[in-house]
Amino acid sequence: MKYRSVFDIIGPIMIGPSSSHTAGAARIGKVARSLFGRKPKWAHISFYGSFAKTYKGHGTDVAIVGGLLNFDTFDERIKTSLQIAKEEGIDITFQEEEAIPNHPNTARIRLGDEKGELELVGISIGGGKIEITELNGFELKLSGHHPALLVVHNDRYGAIASVANVLAKYAINIGHMEVSRKEKGKQALMTIEVDQNIDSSIIDELKTLPHIIEVTKIMD
Repeated sequence: MKYRSVFDIIGPIMIGPSSSHTAGAARIGKVARSLFGRKPKWAHISFYGSFAKTYKGHGTDVAIVGGLLNFDTFDERIKTSLQIAKEEGIDITFQEEEAIPNHPNTARIRLGDEKGELELVGISIGGGKIEITELNGFELKLSGHHPALLVVHNDRYGAIASVANVLAKYAINIGHMEVSRKEKGKQALMTIEVDQNIDSSIIDELKTLPHIIEVTKIMD
């Protein structure tokens, strides 16, 4: 495995003990919170592989809940996140899964409130780095370390080009992009990682494009 910097080895500033089991878990939770867009009323968290075996000892449970509370990896409140969630009326449940995952550090989060639900699968790949591999049934690859757009759209000709044209108009460079669909001609998901934060006015413009259903941004 190649490392681009010493921080890929040391990991992020964090509440310990493990960059993969703690910092990575916190980031998975924080991405889930960002995508949901508000504080959830409940969250059901399933752990797989190494996460399932060691989550209590390594603080994966408190870290992932801290992320759901929008705490960063270095936030001291992570240590008491379960109590804070309880005080804020968030119902948290954990499940240890026996299924063998594609990656040993895997968590599935399902969260929601009276307005809606969201489900994602995240993996912690080491050094505090993560990937989101599934969102509401769509397969994707999202690092959570760069500003990103998630665009739900009808699977129609020109939908991808229209989004790319808007980003080009505002000189926004695309670092990574992929498209996932459950079925031809139905809904699809664009995952677009970019090099800079995107103004809300651009999001509003994207939402007016033909065939676009929903646009969500994740800021770095």
